[in-house]
Amino acid sequence: MRSALHTLTPLAALLGLAFALPAQAQSSDATTELERVTVTQGRGQIRSVQGLTKADFEAAAAAGQSPLATVSRLPGVNFQSADPLGNYEWSTRFTVRAFSQNQLGFTLDGVPLGDMSYGNLNGLHISRAISSENVARADLSQGTGSLDTPSSSNLGGTLQFYSSDPDKAFGLKLAQTLGSNSNRRTFVRLDSGVSELGAVYASYTHQEADKWKGAGQQRQDQFNLKYVKDFGGNRLSAFINTSNRREVDYQDLSLEMINRLGYNWDNFYPDFQSALKVATTNQCAAKAAAKLPTPQACDDAYYAGSGLRKDTLAGATLDAKLAEGLNLKTTVYNHKNDGRGLWFTPYAVSPDGTPIALRTTEYGIKRTGLNAVLDYEIGAHQLRASYWHESNDFDQARRFYAVSPNAIPDVYSFPSNPVLTQWQYTFHTKTDQFSMSDTIALAQDLTLGVGFKSLRAKIDADRQAGSGPVGSITASKGFLPQIGLNYRLSRSDELFTSVSRNMRAFQGAATGTTPFATTQAGFDAIKGTLRPETSTNFEAGWRTNSKLYEAAVTAYLVNFKDRLLGVTQGSGIQGNPTVLSNVGGVRTTGLEAALSLRLMPGVSWYNSLSLSNSTYRDNVSSTDDKGVTTTVATSGKHVVDAPDQMVKSILSYDDGQWFANFGADYMSKRYFSYLNDAAVSGRTLFNLSGGLRTKALGFLSEGSVQVGVTNLGDKKYISTIGSNGFGNSGDNQTLLTGAPRQVFVTFTGKL
Repeated sequence: MRSALHTLTPLAALLGLAFALPAQAQSSDATTELERVTVTQGRGQIRSVQGLTKADFEAAAAAGQSPLATVSRLPGVNFQSADPLGNYEWSTRFTVRAFSQNQLGFTLDGVPLGDMSYGNLNGLHISRAISSENVARADLSQGTGSLDTPSSSNLGGTLQFYSSDPDKAFGLKLAQTLGSNSNRRTFVRLDSGVSELGAVYASYTHQEADKWKGAGQQRQDQFNLKYVKDFGGNRLSAFINTSNRREVDYQDLSLEMINRLGYNWDNFYPDFQSALKVATTNQCAAKAAAKLPTPQACDDAYYAGSGLRKDTLAGATLDAKLAEGLNLKTTVYNHKNDGRGLWFTPYAVSPDGTPIALRTTEYGIKRTGLNAVLDYEIGAHQLRASYWHESNDFDQARRFYAVSPNAIPDVYSFPSNPVLTQWQYTFHTKTDQFSMSDTIALAQDLTLGVGFKSLRAKIDADRQAGSGPVGSITASKGFLPQIGLNYRLSRSDELFTSVSRNMRAFQGAATGTTPFATTQAGFDAIKGTLRPETSTNFEAGWRTNSKLYEAAVTAYLVNFKDRLLGVTQGSGIQGNPTVLSNVGGVRTTGLEAALSLRLMPGVSWYNSLSLSNSTYRDNVSSTDDKGVTTTVATSGKHVVDAPDQMVKSILSYDDGQWFANFGADYMSKRYFSYLNDAAVSGRTLFNLSGGLRTKALGFLSEGSVQVGVTNLGDKKYISTIGSNGFGNSGDNQTLLTGAPRQVFVTFTGKL
């Protein structure tokens, strides 16, 4: 912990000064009426909870920016992306308190989004689940989510998004964004207004932008429809959201490649002849087939890669008042996904002899689910019981398609007529979660929360092609407890503490950190002994608020057990198998603080500070097929992609007409090797946005113009690490460079 606490940056010192200001500001003018801060600190909760409102998503973010980028201002959060808006899914990484994205839980209006990883097997990314303009708020629980959160992956916290309701009055909203690299985004939303039949809105979004380096575009079309009806103390809501996303990849880099080839190095697309020359000259496919070392040039650049995703997500929720103090909230949902990950590989030969082939990973998700929460308030008790069930059929395949100089597959279209199916699976996963809890008012100012959840997820793997493993594996824990206290010291101050235990289910997929990304012999060897990952989270903190400020400080300790690790040999494009195993634990200690100040009417200053120390507790040993055991001395080493220090500071002005935000974002160095001999340095980024709102502008009832600048200082830095996983030691082709300065202008009008 000491290494994370000393030698703070100037930004951290500035934050420390900010924490000394509230008492002075209050004493100087305690009667000044200032508007409430928008970043909420979870008052009354037994756990660390912080939230963002629609004002945060609208005023401080460029149009189309991923909601994850806005949430990243909260303490404990590390969000990275190689594109300026944070939507490029291969590169997006969202970590909280050293837990990676696939160890967290995400929902939209109570519908689980899975772990939002690339090539998701049980959900989809928030940037596809809903247009960012329709996000109303987000609540982040850094330590652990509530017991009824429908997630089988939340070892750490949960992030819950909520969509906006239809407007009460009829209206048409149009927004047009123009920006750097030919960024063009059009958003149209029609609201019906409230009637006896309820209220509904429908929106359409189209966005396309050139990559900031290399060639290719990121394209997306979205349709959102939401209906709401209130009747007799009950509420019915439903939504249908669709997304069609197509994005051309940036090339994964290593530090050596960046130094040798330059910060702006990328793939060859659309220059196929250069890619063909490299593959031919270096005999990449022939040497890989003969298990000979391949020249560096084979992986310096490929012809192209792209991600294609089509999604339809639907959900309906009935919030019913059954009797006095008795409520039942039931959500049913359905999600269908069709996806392709395209990679033009020099390690395979097309039928006509061209030493490049198109390799795909193909995805299909069909999942349905139900989540029901029953609340009963009686006397000093608030009783809650919940049940979540999901049935998910996930189809996954690895296929190869022909490539020739005269017939190059389109990087934006789903390919057809494969020449080879290397493997194909259907994974059927049934997930059941039950929870019970009681929130008890022990005294006027003392609240106790206690409860548990039970989680079981069974995966049945059926192989249609190839020689990979088949069979079943189950992750199950019948008693995962949670207990917490909230003590109100005064009208403005409270203390809270909680401890919880969580489990992450196994992943039903043939790629990634999964028991099926191996051979049949490898699966048979581990299926009876492999244990699901579990964690114990302890946190304690203090919250305070007044008319002038709102603040929270939280200390935490996390013990993470039975960490799963699969090590792959070779470059990511080769798709070599792994063997998954439990490799020990992780311990994380940390301190988080958040402070929102109202300096004067219309002027606010938000700050967050995150200090942590996260280390592996065990060495990693593995035995090869010849019986040779290798030990990697990871005990005591720092966890990869877990910065010790993060500071976020945002100064805002909003008088109802003019508005502006200036933000600073500091993060310390991050390791990308398990032995900590490879790291990227820390960086500080600055962002700026501002604009003007008007009423009754000509034929418009409302109008606005907003300008946003990301990476204001045009800083060269490494954004994503671990895009191709992490290695034991040394440099690795698993880095993505961050976008340079980008400018966006959005014009909005409402009829």
